Amino acid sequence: MAELRFSALREVFNRKPVHVDVPSGNVSDYFGENVFDLAKMERYISKEAYKAVKRAIDESKSLSRQEADLVATGIKVWALEKGATHYSHWFHPLTDGTAEKHDGFIEYAEHGYMVEKFSGEVLVQSEPDASSFPSGGIRNTFEARGYTAWDVSSPVFIVGKTLCIPTIFVSYTGFALDYKAPLLKSLAELDRAAVDICRYFDRDVTRVIATLGIEQEYFLIDEALYYARPDIVMANRTMMGHQSSKDQQLSDHYFGSIPERVMNFMQDFEHEACKLGIPVKTRHNETAPNQFECAPLYEEVNLAIDHNQLLMDIMKRIARRHKFRVLFHEKPFAGINGSGKHNNWSMATNTGVNLLSPGKTPKSNLQFLSFLVNVIKAVNDNNDILRASVMNESNSYRLGDHEAPPAIISVFVGSYLTDILNNIASKVSNRKMTPNQKTELKLGIGKIPEILLDNTDRNRTSPFAFTGNRFEFRAVGASANCSAAMIVINAAVAAQLRQFKKDIDAIMKKGRNKDEAIFKVLKKYIVESGRILFEGDGYSKEWHEEAARRGLCNIKSVPESIERYLEPNSRKVLVQPGIFTDKELEGRVEVEYEKFTKKIQIEARVLGDLAINHIVPTAVTYMTTLIDNVKGLREIFSDKEYKNLAEARRDVIIVISDHISSIKKLVYDMIEERKKANVIDDSYKKALEYESRVKPYLNEIRYHIDKLELIVDNEIWPLPKYRELLFTC
Repeated sequence: MAELRFSALREVFNRKPVHVDVPSGNVSDYFGENVFDLAKMERYISKEAYKAVKRAIDESKSLSRQEADLVATGIKVWALEKGATHYSHWFHPLTDGTAEKHDGFIEYAEHGYMVEKFSGEVLVQSEPDASSFPSGGIRNTFEARGYTAWDVSSPVFIVGKTLCIPTIFVSYTGFALDYKAPLLKSLAELDRAAVDICRYFDRDVTRVIATLGIEQEYFLIDEALYYARPDIVMANRTMMGHQSSKDQQLSDHYFGSIPERVMNFMQDFEHEACKLGIPVKTRHNETAPNQFECAPLYEEVNLAIDHNQLLMDIMKRIARRHKFRVLFHEKPFAGINGSGKHNNWSMATNTGVNLLSPGKTPKSNLQFLSFLVNVIKAVNDNNDILRASVMNESNSYRLGDHEAPPAIISVFVGSYLTDILNNIASKVSNRKMTPNQKTELKLGIGKIPEILLDNTDRNRTSPFAFTGNRFEFRAVGASANCSAAMIVINAAVAAQLRQFKKDIDAIMKKGRNKDEAIFKVLKKYIVESGRILFEGDGYSKEWHEEAARRGLCNIKSVPESIERYLEPNSRKVLVQPGIFTDKELEGRVEVEYEKFTKKIQIEARVLGDLAINHIVPTAVTYMTTLIDNVKGLREIFSDKEYKNLAEARRDVIIVISDHISSIKKLVYDMIEERKKANVIDDSYKKALEYESRVKPYLNEIRYHIDKLELIVDNEIWPLPKYRELLFTC
């Protein structure tokens, strides 16, 4: 193994940057060239078919078979012109990636020769085998049939020579087996609920679109070093490795000059992303060595998530071209910053108004405050399922580790807005408001700056922070499909807005005018949500103590957090409006338990193998060398000199021997605990057992391995070290 390590290092040091020809013209010249967007539809399909697609997108309606055939004909012509030979329904199963099955365009013609064929039936629906995808018990193993159905709102695209059709994925019995189907339902719920509130202020609003900008953090390592670390290959993170003497202490990597080789990779994947209509705008060095970030412009939530999933796939593919590997694991290296996927979420109307951005008048600002306060109230009332939506095995290593927000869900809005909210709460009385009170309040909210970006600081320790015209949900992990978090946010805010309307209408029925009713309900919500608002350091011990006094949960256990999906309030938000059925929600929770258990199981197996088959033999080899050295000293030195020299070496030998013994015992004990956990049938209890009885061994075994790394001769250590993994781009 040591030979593999040094061979990999030699390969890295001799590596030359890969230069790929990227067009030097404007991005707008090739942006979206591999996407069958509305502009291309106008060229390739009839006016009637184009109108049908537009209607389907704007009104969330399906296409008729005849309309689908017309669209499919146009798509086929375009795809064949682009050199496509296959098509695939592209979907998001309940795994950590996307799925696709490629079929050729070819069909037999009447006389047996081949023709290219692509019908509306094939475009709209397909039947992939669903037996190997996780379902959480929704279907039996023998019930293999599943259906994919075209998501008209997300345009088809070409990758390589394959036409990809974004779809939902459901079982034969109609249960959702993916992230997209419930996401679309949650967006529809939010749209309906938000439009009802907007119409208090503007009767022209007929649609509200949730928007999202996803900041993607990631690590890069050379592929030679990647293959020399079986733990990274199998578990996507380092299971061992002593901290490098220098890592991120000096903050010299953050926003630093991007290395040439990395820049070539970035330009290459950005070019491919832009061809697929992904509006990648920002790139920079992140905090840790070899850590980077890219971020797109804002898009509609469903499209933004499709693009993020596609972007991660593009990055992995292009990284291989540059002899890199991309790590999206939330904590691939211990002791330095992990990676998140900050979700910048807002809502916009069909009239072009960002509902989380102040306007120029008291009326527009009252609308802004209505949505701001209702989002805060939604987070307050649903913080448990918001936490559950981002809790998984890999993200548990990152959350609360002084680089990411804690597992305590709180909201930051900044001192400026805090003062305004407190002012509303203090001035609105339970009795009928006086004209002076109404005037004073309107004058106060009329002073909110139209752009709050410079009036609201950025609290990097807050999991849910208002940043001027949007909320930034910072707790989402880098490897996650953002749908899980977005489904909960959309559903929670939709449920809250529906309640807001009921409360306002109830007051108005008593003879109060609309503005007074809105102020009174907002005051009530502000008071009820006071516990969730926090402006300070979310990492501090004092906040954790204060949060407990406020009644905010700090659930660090992944299975216990996921279990909150099944609470009555969670079902009220997610099941009652039809986003999930009870069975679908329970199935999803089962899937998360199983994923959590299996990931720890994989990590435990990988660590046990490396410890016993690589680290221990290496340590024994070095210990044997020291023993031989001690024996040889007797032949050279006098008894007195020998005693002093031998004692020093003997102490090292004893330390190495103790670490070897500890590793062997801990690995054996870990295997025994796995065996006990594996016979548990209940998935929740099994997940708890893996978390409490198996997972702790990972750090205990690692401790002894990392100590040996500092003692054993560098020339025989089998695995690339942190200083080599993190400083070789």
